[in-house]
Amino acid sequence: MSSRGNPLHAACYADDAVQRTVPIVSNVPIAADTFRLRVACPEIARRILPGQFLMVRLSGCNDPLIGRPLAMYDVGHSLPDVEHAAPGDVSDPDSRREPPRTLDVVYLVKGKFTQRLALMQAGQLLDIWGPLGNGFPARPAAHLILVAGGIGQTPFLAVAKEALGLQRFGATSRPEARADRVTLCYGARRADLLAGLDDFQQTGVQVQVCTDDGSRGRQGLVTDLLLDALPADVSGVRVLACGPEPMLEAVARIAGQRQVPCEVSLETPMACGIGICFTCVARVRDETGQWDYKRTCVEGPVFDAEKIVW
Repeated sequence: MSSRGNPLHAACYADDAVQRTVPIVSNVPIAADTFRLRVACPEIARRILPGQFLMVRLSGCNDPLIGRPLAMYDVGHSLPDVEHAAPGDVSDPDSRREPPRTLDVVYLVKGKFTQRLALMQAGQLLDIWGPLGNGFPARPAAHLILVAGGIGQTPFLAVAKEALGLQRFGATSRPEARADRVTLCYGARRADLLAGLDDFQQTGVQVQVCTDDGSRGRQGLVTDLLLDALPADVSGVRVLACGPEPMLEAVARIAGQRQVPCEVSLETPMACGIGICFTCVARVRDETGQWDYKRTCVEGPVFDAEKIVW
């Protein structure tokens, strides 16, 4: 059994994570009930990988008591005065030679925690700990297809930047995961919930969208976009997916039928983020075909879609 598959091995715990109290740089709306939050935390920003996440908690507050997991959206290199940070702050291109110093996450307002978070301003403090989770493996592809539903697009901007050679992530050496082409298939309930489309398009990603009500793009399911995006010859194609579990199951089924490698990032609710509470378990098959419970926070959130017991 590999060290990563052994639940007693240190690789399956968040031993490398750090906890910090950090200032908010900006916290701005980018779609309906959707915010892009930027915090100043060089120690995590320079180490986090695409698909990893951090736990965020309101500093000095016990209601809500526990933190919430938020996927890394992007990192930045400029570190302005947080008291006077402009919402659209853009990093100086020359500063990209330096290690990243800020970290962005995107969240949807839908509960007490995110309602309070949406009211916070630049300069206020948050407790965060990370990097957490395994992230997406660095694997090259001729055509990388990213499938996102709801708020599931959040880990994919970093994935796309890495795949297109625009950004390197992590403090340690990591194999290049270059792709000749990157497509984002993104579905939401309605047009005003589609968040970050400009970010993906400016990165060079081919963006295909659908909405439940037909208010933008195709009316229907994001799996319809996936079926259209898959070529007749699927050699060199790789699929990554993040979103609601029924969507992930459908994507996994399509990828399995077409024999396309597929990895999914689970959105299982978490309480601790470091493997202690066992509230985020998922059923995952091992090499023998038997399944066991795996903690999404430390043994995931990214899993081979074929190994998930849906």
